[in-house]
Amino acid sequence: MAAPSHALAPHSTIGFRPPRFGLGGSHLGEPPGPDGDATAVATVDAAYLAGIRLFDTSPAYGESERRLGTALQRRPRGEFLISTRVTSDQAAAEIQASGERLGLAVDLVLAEDESAYPALDRLRRDGVIKAVGAVSADWQELDRLVRDVELDCVLLAGQYSLLDRSAAPLLDRCLARGVSVIVSGVLTPRVLQAEKSSDPGAILARRISAVCEQYGVSLPQAALAFPSRHSAVTSVLIAASTPAEIRADAALVRQPVPAQMWRDPELLRLLD
Repeated sequence: MAAPSHALAPHSTIGFRPPRFGLGGSHLGEPPGPDGDATAVATVDAAYLAGIRLFDTSPAYGESERRLGTALQRRPRGEFLISTRVTSDQAAAEIQASGERLGLAVDLVLAEDESAYPALDRLRRDGVIKAVGAVSADWQELDRLVRDVELDCVLLAGQYSLLDRSAAPLLDRCLARGVSVIVSGVLTPRVLQAEKSSDPGAILARRISAVCEQYGVSLPQAALAFPSRHSAVTSVLIAASTPAEIRADAALVRQPVPAQMWRDPELLRLLD
């Protein structure tokens, strides 16, 4: 398998460790109006009742921050972690605005622009926020930031999953630097609808699925479990737009994956 031997080390130097699974808020901002409000709040409630304690949002996600805050304000504040995004060197003002929309303090701030880091570092040292991170769909950009900036966490959108492990060098660097990794985008259309496509990725997905099924494991279940096989990955985000969707995904998370499956020679060959 492509992951290096130390990827499964039982001990790591990771300091900031978000909860293992989180709800990604990208689908919570739409549709507009009272019906959208009610569905989003019910989705967050369902996630919370399923044991999810990490909630990721962004000002770019429409009404997501406001709706997330409405749902979480009823919960004990010490039981969950909220992350959101900033995009400029006006980080303090952006965080304050996010906090006002949420009605709650933000724990983890993920920067989308490098100019935000000096301000975020000051806010972290002053105790205004707990942790500073970076977010990108480009693992090489995150790799550069991990080298150059004092980060607690990175959020990698894609590029480390059953079907794409190109970001493995980033994860190795994060493990060496004590930076935690949150992974999103693991339940891709190729995973959820592999049987409906003939492209090479879908063919690979069907072959992996065939191995997983021998162990009583579905492809989505394996996809959710795979990223945490690397010790740098502390958390996996699951995007959902309805209570039923997040309940179904949370049920997959709770189903154990046999350790023997990950040692299966055919699976190792497919993942190499």
